[in-house]
Amino acid sequence: MRLPMNPFKPRPDLLGPQSPAGLEVFQLTSDPETPACHVYMEAQIFTLDSKRFLLHRGAHPHGSDPLDPKHQFLLCDIDNGTLTPVTDELGTTAPSVSPDGRYFYYFSVEDVSGTSRISLRRRNLDGTGPETLHVIDHAIPGTPFRPSSIYQLSTISSDGRRLATSCFLGDHIHEGAPWGLLVFDLETGGCQIPLLGPSWGNMHPQYSRSLDPERSHDVLVQQLHRGASGLDIHVIRDDGQHFRNLPWGRANQEFPQGHQCWRGRSDWAITTTNTFYPDPAGVKKPFRKGHFIESAVLPHDCHNGLLMEGGVRNRLCPEFEDAYFSHFATDIKGDRLITDCLFNVDRALVTPREADRDAIYLMDLGRPGEDPFRKSTYLLRPRSTWYKKTEVHPFLSPDGKTAFFNSDESGQLQAYMIRNLPD
Repeated sequence: MRLPMNPFKPRPDLLGPQSPAGLEVFQLTSDPETPACHVYMEAQIFTLDSKRFLLHRGAHPHGSDPLDPKHQFLLCDIDNGTLTPVTDELGTTAPSVSPDGRYFYYFSVEDVSGTSRISLRRRNLDGTGPETLHVIDHAIPGTPFRPSSIYQLSTISSDGRRLATSCFLGDHIHEGAPWGLLVFDLETGGCQIPLLGPSWGNMHPQYSRSLDPERSHDVLVQQLHRGASGLDIHVIRDDGQHFRNLPWGRANQEFPQGHQCWRGRSDWAITTTNTFYPDPAGVKKPFRKGHFIESAVLPHDCHNGLLMEGGVRNRLCPEFEDAYFSHFATDIKGDRLITDCLFNVDRALVTPREADRDAIYLMDLGRPGEDPFRKSTYLLRPRSTWYKKTEVHPFLSPDGKTAFFNSDESGQLQAYMIRNLPD
């Protein structure tokens, strides 16, 4: 391990006349030769006291190259203003910090004669005491499947007893091989695949953050159906039971953009979608692009998405008519949400340096299932080029007092922090 780095660089030049008074922005990483960024914003990489979290160098906003020797996870200590490397091996991916803040878990991927060997590892949060908890170099017990690659996100249950990720169960040669939800019991060391199929390739599994013992088994998952009807979102217990729906997407009418999350520790979840409606001539026109919908979980009876009976669909942002909201996250209470957005632009046509059209907003949430955003506060322009590997991906600390985002405004992808958010 190398000694801690002290990289925090004040960036008041990123603030504008509309930014709230007292807001502070810091560039956390600044190596001009090596990109660095935050882990994907739905990942559980923070200590609950909101003082320390993981980010990584030699990476992009959707993960990293397992063969890149520059890739490392770093521990950011906000109070001390330091970054400390906490991994030193190749192939590290999919970190999760334990709810008590003592450990972080991650996967190490090795290529052994063309076949991957996947290890679940654990370290103390300062990077010391590495342990290998489980090695997958054979078929999962009770199945004919051996994972050949691992998803770049993991999720840990609120009681710290189980960790889940997604994995590919094929040989990268034959078509139609399944993906699966891979669940580890952190107390016994066992693992199982409670959900699998060819439509689970971009699952984004997210454990409920509820402290209720029963709900702590619930996992939010994304299913990409083939054909024009697109994806939908479900909830399943981590033992494969109690499959449920959220009333979003499908019916060739609404298309979730691929990011969703739990609203803090609540039973509610939030997504952004593109919704269309037919005009009198039968031609489909865009109704809303990238807008927020909040819903509660429903029993599963079909894959009809927004057409499901009894679904609550609370539209959260009716006052933004020209904004395309993309990625977002809430605090642990579910009272605040941070989001990036583009204005008056088709996101598919965004070109470099359209910085005058991008922004980060902080939203105050009202009553679940009833209220739109109670207040919207413009924070700043991230000035990123918005290509696939430079996406902003803002998120909040658990206490909702500090925000984070990515940008390549300096010419290289780097990680940033916003402090003194308005109350």
